[in-house]
Amino acid sequence: MKNLYESVLQHPNYHRQFSCNDSLITIFSCPAEARLMKNKFSTLWTQFNYLFYVVEGKKIWHTSEGSYSIEAGNCVFVRKGAFVLEQFFDIGFCLVLFFIPDDFICQTLGKKFNPPVKQSSHRQVIRLNSSDTLAGFFHSMASYFSEAREPAQSLLELKFKELILTIADKPVNAELLSYFCTLVNEPGTAALERIMTDNFRYNLKIEEFAQLSNRSLSAFKRDFHAVFNATPGRWLLERRLFYAKSLLSINSKKAVSDVAFESGFETLAHFSRAFKQRFGVTPSSMARIPTGAEVAPEE
Repeated sequence: MKNLYESVLQHPNYHRQFSCNDSLITIFSCPAEARLMKNKFSTLWTQFNYLFYVVEGKKIWHTSEGSYSIEAGNCVFVRKGAFVLEQFFDIGFCLVLFFIPDDFICQTLGKKFNPPVKQSSHRQVIRLNSSDTLAGFFHSMASYFSEAREPAQSLLELKFKELILTIADKPVNAELLSYFCTLVNEPGTAALERIMTDNFRYNLKIEEFAQLSNRSLSAFKRDFHAVFNATPGRWLLERRLFYAKSLLSINSKKAVSDVAFESGFETLAHFSRAFKQRFGVTPSSMARIPTGAEVAPEE
């Protein structure tokens, strides 16, 4: 699966970029031939949150919780993790994009803010109120990209902090402030559970889940077993199989290959083999069983 952050880093010739440690600012001004993803639909992931302002064009973010059409003038925060990006090649696309690690958000906010409303869960894509202040900030950032000299690191760090504090200070952005406060206050075990629950449907590698959780591979495996009492591989297989079973039960006309993809399996053959081993029937047989009927194992 393609990593959005790393793809941007690898193409500075297409998209000029300024970095401050792991934080990254870039401006995309994309004719169709210069786009990083060449397909209509691309499955992507990133280990960093990102926030962007669309100057021109349109794309659709498809997540496990729903789809979001993002157009010119929209300002959006996307939580780290996986998603499917839908592109429109008949129109140009331009945005100002910030990648922001969890640690930077926590260091900037500290304990200065309290969420007006505490939320137990947060959407992956959070729309922001495009106030004149916020729009002005993004347009001012765009001006840096027209200059030959790169801004000083200290200035870039201040601009990142200004962006986070500007958002946090606006009551209309209460949902995002609630998520920021969750990052600051959330125990590590709860964060690990949230990351796995949000992303198990995507075909991410164990190493990529470790990156999402800000852990080394060995620390991830150790903490995972402490939280779930299972290995990551076994837990992922079980969750994906039961999710696939629910998809087949809800919509019997859904293609088995689509169910395999939407449940995080890399190949249809692996999905079919694992499904029959777990439930005693093939996925195609399950799709033909009426809702509520008992499933008899196949010989």
